[in-house]
Amino acid sequence: MIGTRTSELPPVAMSIYEGIRDLPIVSPHGHCDPAWWADDARFPDPAALLIQPDHYVFRMLYSQGVSLGDLGIGPDGRGRDSRDVFGLFMQHWDLFLGTPSRQWLEYTFHHTLEIEAPLSPETADAIYDQIEAKLVSPDFRPRALFDRFDISLLATTDPATSALSEHAAIAASGWSGRIVPTFRPDDLLNPQRSGYSVALFELAEMTGRDTGNYQEFLAALRDRRAAFRNAGATATDHDVPELVTCWLDRDQIAALHQGAVAGTLSQDEARAYYGHMLVEMAQMSADDGLVMQIHAGSRRNTNQALFDAVGPDMGADIPGAINWVGGMAALLNRVGNDPRFRVLVFTLDESTYARELAPMAGHWPCLRIGPPWWFHDSLNGIRRYFDNVVETAGYYNLAGFNDDTRAFLSIPARHDLWRRGVALHLADQIERGFFNQSEATGLGQWLAHDAAVDSYRLESN
Repeated sequence: MIGTRTSELPPVAMSIYEGIRDLPIVSPHGHCDPAWWADDARFPDPAALLIQPDHYVFRMLYSQGVSLGDLGIGPDGRGRDSRDVFGLFMQHWDLFLGTPSRQWLEYTFHHTLEIEAPLSPETADAIYDQIEAKLVSPDFRPRALFDRFDISLLATTDPATSALSEHAAIAASGWSGRIVPTFRPDDLLNPQRSGYSVALFELAEMTGRDTGNYQEFLAALRDRRAAFRNAGATATDHDVPELVTCWLDRDQIAALHQGAVAGTLSQDEARAYYGHMLVEMAQMSADDGLVMQIHAGSRRNTNQALFDAVGPDMGADIPGAINWVGGMAALLNRVGNDPRFRVLVFTLDESTYARELAPMAGHWPCLRIGPPWWFHDSLNGIRRYFDNVVETAGYYNLAGFNDDTRAFLSIPARHDLWRRGVALHLADQIERGFFNQSEATGLGQWLAHDAAVDSYRLESN
């Protein structure tokens, strides 16, 4: 199994890997559903669990002519039999050769789900039955798996207007697992998002504030950030398709806010408003201690026909170029020297690692570089990442690893892949004479576990 053949690591890498393989998993950023642990109900059928929520899986199938409807996704997929969907996936199993999805899935099938049979169209029905039998077992309920995976913390990503009821239910249940929310205010900050008006109304209803007034709007955002902190949040998250930050005077931003509320902003005005609001969020992070995350460079929903028919997040998001130095200038020059502020940055534009992000992280005390994200979360992507950032940023300006996934069962596989990538990189550094085995051992612990704890301020919360 490609995803689990740790015996193939060279001896020095194997020694490093053995020291970090079984460290607790810290999952400080992701998109799992907190209701799983609030309810602790059995996971759905194998197709609904492993295929339909995973855009890595269905985008590959779609690229080879498999319709989303046949996979049970979207309006055309309603009522599709789960076994048929699973069988269709198995018929195209070879499409995933060479991809990280193949490695994650093999680990999930063979280690997490304990399936011994080889994956193939011929074994699809038998494997489906075996998985279904596992999912009805108490040992495969969400809380039991969380404990079995040795996860010390898992962060969900929640709209700023979430009532956080699932998190409250988890806290009240007496279960010891640590599930925390993450404050994601995109719908309230970017007037060009389709959910902006609804989110603004919900914010007013939740906080009792007049969100049409700019100062009251800021106060309402602070109220919600405080509610998230009280529920255990340590971070915010911002999906930034086009990175532009700016700082406007109070009269300018108040006027733009009125236009945003009325829906009358031009595209340039909306961009300026959003750029200012990102700086406001950075200032609030300095004040309340929530770590700011910026994920930049994804051009969303590029398949217009698919978006119109099925909706967002259907695998048509594509990386785009990002200007980090120019885009972050206003934010960093206003808040970047404040010792209370921390920002973690994630990019889909790999060309910026050595040219911009590593030099920025090597200078600004507030900035740390997030791990390879999305299209680059792979063994080769991990290797390119280290090769591009370490010489200028060092290791202690890196944010460690987060799995950033909706697929809960893949979390151990993703962390294992990262830890093997770390071991391979550090072994190569030893061979090249940059440091010794003892130093590599300490760096392995940092990159596999401690960096995430430190970057997200998990011990102080």
